Amino acid sequence: MLQFDEDTARVLEDAYQGADITRRRRASFDALAPSPGDRLLDLGCGTGMLTLDLSRAVGDTGHVLGLDPSADMLDLARTRCAGRSNVEVLKGRAEALPCADESLDGAVSLQVFEYFDDMRPPLGALFRALKPGGRLVIGDMHWDTLTWHSDRPARMVEMCRIWDRHIACRDVPARLPALLAEAGFRAISTTPLAFCDTQLRPDGLAAMLIRLMTAYAIQTGALAEPEARAWAQEQQDLARAGRFFFSLTHFVCQAQKP
Repeated sequence: MLQFDEDTARVLEDAYQGADITRRRRASFDALAPSPGDRLLDLGCGTGMLTLDLSRAVGDTGHVLGLDPSADMLDLARTRCAGRSNVEVLKGRAEALPCADESLDGAVSLQVFEYFDDMRPPLGALFRALKPGGRLVIGDMHWDTLTWHSDRPARMVEMCRIWDRHIACRDVPARLPALLAEAGFRAISTTPLAFCDTQLRPDGLAAMLIRLMTAYAIQTGALAEPEARAWAQEQQDLARAGRFFFSLTHFVCQAQKP
């Protein structure tokens, strides 16, 4: 688990509430299309931002379960959703959902599946828990779409390779449709959501990744701290010179239980 200082924590909170991450969260929300009275699962709910959005949409007659394996994240989610009687936040794992068979109208998972060594068990659990006609939305980055300018391309490649070590699968959107069909889902579709910047925006996805990747490289000992910080500083310098370029594509996959 990465440890963040106060300044980094503030940058990350700005990013989570900033335009890029909000747009990504909204794309999953819109794809799920929550209705009043729905019973929904937010799998890998993290700090509970999407959980809270969903609770507003389903209203007092609905229910939203936020599930996450991280106690620290769940504490933040409980604080964020405090006072909302239609929200339950639990510690749990995707392959063993605490949901009765055919009890959910919908389920959503935002940038979680890239951490699974095997996506079949969680997909099987989701299929079991969804009602016939139930909707599933999975959003994840395809990390092969990452394009990031640097005057030190070899170092950029190395930093991206180091970052890859924190996930189990870098191409979830490419693998997911076939796995969904194998699990029994139908009406499968995939929609791209591209992020492309020529400015290093303080609340943007690139700024968040710079903080996360630098911290990960240093804390895991994968790269010497001066070199990792020099990589981050180069992006600041490129931005000031008007030479910054970053692009990454997120994909929203929708499916339905027959």
